[in-house]
Amino acid sequence: MSDSGATASGGQTTPFVEIDRAEWAALAPATPHPLLETEIVQLRGLGEPLDMTEVAEVYLPLSRLLNLYAAGYQNLHRSTSDFLGEKARSTPFVIGVAGSVAVGKSTIARLLRELLARWEDTPRVELVTTDGFLLPNAELARRGLMDRKGFPESYDRRALLRFVSEVKSGAPEVRAPFYSHLSYDIIRDAQIVVRQPDILIVEGLNVLQPPAPGHRLAVSDLFDFTVYVDARTSDIAHWYQERFLKLQRGAFANPSSYFHRYASLTEEEARSTAASIWASINQPNLVENILPTRSRATLVLRKGSNHAVKRVLLRKL
Repeated sequence: MSDSGATASGGQTTPFVEIDRAEWAALAPATPHPLLETEIVQLRGLGEPLDMTEVAEVYLPLSRLLNLYAAGYQNLHRSTSDFLGEKARSTPFVIGVAGSVAVGKSTIARLLRELLARWEDTPRVELVTTDGFLLPNAELARRGLMDRKGFPESYDRRALLRFVSEVKSGAPEVRAPFYSHLSYDIIRDAQIVVRQPDILIVEGLNVLQPPAPGHRLAVSDLFDFTVYVDARTSDIAHWYQERFLKLQRGAFANPSSYFHRYASLTEEEARSTAASIWASINQPNLVENILPTRSRATLVLRKGSNHAVKRVLLRKL
């Protein structure tokens, strides 16, 4: 374990403690493994080799750490309520999960939802993705933003902030828009309903963004713990291309898919298309907007080229 109060590369100090995988796995050796292998298969994304070992060595310790943070949050809430002479209901512990397209953050968010719900004191865990807060395609087209879908300006950031604020305030019921990956658009009249969970996980590309120009508050200001899923840009580009090919052979074949036009491409054409989309949209968004927020995270999961987590960086308290 390296205390990164020591100098990092370039001689700069960092607020993180860097922990290699073996040391990280040893931090919670008695944590029970609550998931079956079939459940892990159902949770993992396309091309992600998530298995029992990865869950045991990386995500069980993380779920234990998050459980400790959530318990500490509840204890602080009780102490504060006693100090103020109030009996306010505890509000949800909110976790943000950020990272690039194709880095595996959606799988990690789903996995954490299942693991955290197994802890006795946090049985109600909800997961919401920021896809639901993308502007509808018609509005994106009107603003000339279809080629910048996923960039900060393509989201209704005010609605996302309002949603998390209401959940965080303990509102009995809060509704979020529903996004379909098949139609690649918001589904009108469909909603996700969140009802006072113990933990809310918010997953998305830009959830660690600072406040927008002219605004004082960002959604990241409402998070109690944040995770950034990190990898080399070249590895993410490769994962994106491989995922595109799998989708082309699968989901894109559905005539209702927004991307059905790609279904008939040859493998060479599909790889070229994926590389073009990555270079023109996803890589610029990563470099300009997503990667600069990594230092704002509470914890960074650093993946190797095989999608396995190699190191963990945890912000010092």
